[in-house]
Amino acid sequence: MARPIWSGPISFGLVNIPVRLFSATESHRVAFHELEQGTGARIHNKRVAGKGDREVLWKNIDKGFEVRKGQFVVLSDEELAAAAPQKTRSIDVEQFVSLDEIDPISWDRSYYLAPDGAPAAKAYALLRKAMEERRRVAIGRFVMRTKEYVACVRPYRDILVLETMFFPDEVRDVKEIGAAPKTTVGRSELELAERLIDSLTSPWDPTKYEDTYSERVMALVRKKDKGQEIVAPEETAERPQIVDLMDALKRTLAGGAPRPRATAPTGRARGARGARSTRGRAEGARATRSGTRKSARRARK
Repeated sequence: MARPIWSGPISFGLVNIPVRLFSATESHRVAFHELEQGTGARIHNKRVAGKGDREVLWKNIDKGFEVRKGQFVVLSDEELAAAAPQKTRSIDVEQFVSLDEIDPISWDRSYYLAPDGAPAAKAYALLRKAMEERRRVAIGRFVMRTKEYVACVRPYRDILVLETMFFPDEVRDVKEIGAAPKTTVGRSELELAERLIDSLTSPWDPTKYEDTYSERVMALVRKKDKGQEIVAPEETAERPQIVDLMDALKRTLAGGAPRPRATAPTGRARGARGARSTRGRAEGARATRSGTRKSARRARK
């Protein structure tokens, strides 16, 4: 059973709805430990000062902000408390907006919100239903641990979800990557691209997308754990081909999209393919001779 990581009311106007906050996502990425080559000993990280190797205890570590190269302003925990957000225990809703107004680039992390106790269930369900009917989401602030967050509360299936959001200055300006080259798009090109998009449009089904890389890594772990050898395939570096966009769109819509070129087989794979090809030619020759003999017998009759 999941445990809540925060609890408090959703508050707006004179309304207070007690809720509990749960993590909505969890990472399934394969985690590795660092080991020393040859000995297999675990690698441990230590906090050391400067170029020495003497370990520094947590209680002897200060927090410093670099104001100039090599110059730091040190702030104690007591001094930092002066800037800490007010320790409110509520999600303070400031406005309701249309979800279409928020670009997904602002999303940070997702959390489930559940009513905290039976008395809160009716008000919780009423808020969720009203937001769903009006197609609105709630924007507000709340403090979790020692950090203040801007949050979006929105209906999701039969519950409410809270999305923490990046502050505007945390979203990098697109100009930082350089201006996109100016170009014009022809009407015929646009129509072909739209037709291609329409042909590939289907209902969203997240179950179609699985973490195949993690599955392959774990398969390798199990294989090596059994003492089996792992042989990595040889890589062939190929330069990407520059294709004519209109030609590619037309061929794709016609069902003749060029398939990726297969890399040249090596070693055992090349031998196996050659053996299959030889067997195929031999079986084809036997079938041809058999068909010729049958035809000759029918002709004699």
